[in-house]
Amino acid sequence: MDAQTRNDLTRRLASAAGHIKGIERMVAEDAYCIDIIKQIQAVQSALHKVNTLMLENHLRTCVTTAIRGDDADEREQMLREVTSVFAMTNKK
Repeated sequence: MDAQTRNDLTRRLASAAGHIKGIERMVAEDAYCIDIIKQIQAVQSALHKVNTLMLENHLRTCVTTAIRGDDADEREQMLREVTSVFAMTNKK
């Protein structure tokens, strides 16, 4: 993972963590339900972006290296991993 991607992911995760702390406070303070839901949706959106960036990085680095390599087992393993991630996503 390059430094720019790592920094972007770290920044986005820190932001999501901050939002989660805010949600905890809102729940403790009995804030309006819709306001809490909006904050939860913001965290979900932020995590979705982190997930997308991680997948893009994985495809550009690990998967590309495996596809270009000579090890057929490694290529198959990479394809199984990516497929399994999408299979888990679709179950939810």
